[in-house]
Amino acid sequence: MYIEKIKLLNFRNYKELEINFNKNLNIIYGDNAQGKTNILESIFLCSFGKSFRTTKEKEMIMFGKEKCLIEINYQKSDRDGKIKIEIGNKKQIYLNGVKLKKLSELLGNVNIVIFTPDDINILKDGPAKRRRFLDMMIGQLRPNYVYNLNMYLKTIEQRNNYLRQIREENKSEAMLDIWDEKLIEYAEKIYEYRKMFIDKIKKEINNIHGKITDEKEILEIKYISNCENKEEYLKLLKVRRKLDIIKGFTTKGVHRDDFVIYINENEVSTYGSQGQNRTAVLSLKLSELNVIHNEIGEYPILLLDDFMSELDEKRRKNFLKNIENTQVILTGTDKIDLNGSDYNLYNVKRGEII
Repeated sequence: MYIEKIKLLNFRNYKELEINFNKNLNIIYGDNAQGKTNILESIFLCSFGKSFRTTKEKEMIMFGKEKCLIEINYQKSDRDGKIKIEIGNKKQIYLNGVKLKKLSELLGNVNIVIFTPDDINILKDGPAKRRRFLDMMIGQLRPNYVYNLNMYLKTIEQRNNYLRQIREENKSEAMLDIWDEKLIEYAEKIYEYRKMFIDKIKKEINNIHGKITDEKEILEIKYISNCENKEEYLKLLKVRRKLDIIKGFTTKGVHRDDFVIYINENEVSTYGSQGQNRTAVLSLKLSELNVIHNEIGEYPILLLDDFMSELDEKRRKNFLKNIENTQVILTGTDKIDLNGSDYNLYNVKRGEII
């Protein structure tokens, strides 16, 4: 799978841009605030239908313009395709010229793995980032997962509203049984998906990490959830009901899931060095790459935003050895010369490719 071409019109700081990509490696370099990350954002938008940088879609429209346009042409092993997204008063998405009615119809057409500077701290930061990692990976491969997750979050919101009504308006607690049953129904499915994909990552991650670290470290991953068992989760909701009413929100559930990574039996987020944290995240992302490949039979596109600056020369080389047969689009401030490699260089200056 690879992107052949991208066109941007009034997107961020690009008035008009067209890029033809190499099917292997593409290096976009230039000073800060020139528009490098905007190119990756536009690709992400065509994969997920939303930005990884903002929830306000109008921020992506060039200042003074009413709408923006993003188009990508891509090739997969069994077909080619074209995605077009228009953002103005509302967002419209087209796949091969046909307007999509639901965002879920876009997912899985262009599979990507993205690594941004924020991901460096994915293990040190709160569980929300780690859940987002799982949600993005699984959502590309199992559209039904996105449906169940959305329904779970809606049910949580409704349950939380009713918890506050019990606290403030003395509504009947018995009505919570209805929300609890619905919550458990969706939670069970979400847990099963997450557990399955964590197991898939486990099969990949230690082998990958060993190659990056010259077999000096053993890496393990552990999934943490309150919802391993349907009956136990129901009991937990009932036990914590009084506390939930006092707090006004649901304190346990898959919306609090997490996973922990250990290196040589020590938790990386607590005891690992900065270099170990970075390498563990890198191994996690490469595992995601392999899991997607195993699921769909071809490698997804790898987007790396200002990534190489986070690694020393040895780790860069070890990393590049693990991403053969994958289209890579990376950004950075410095021009990178890779002797013997097949790659394209793009220099960005003030919203133009030089």
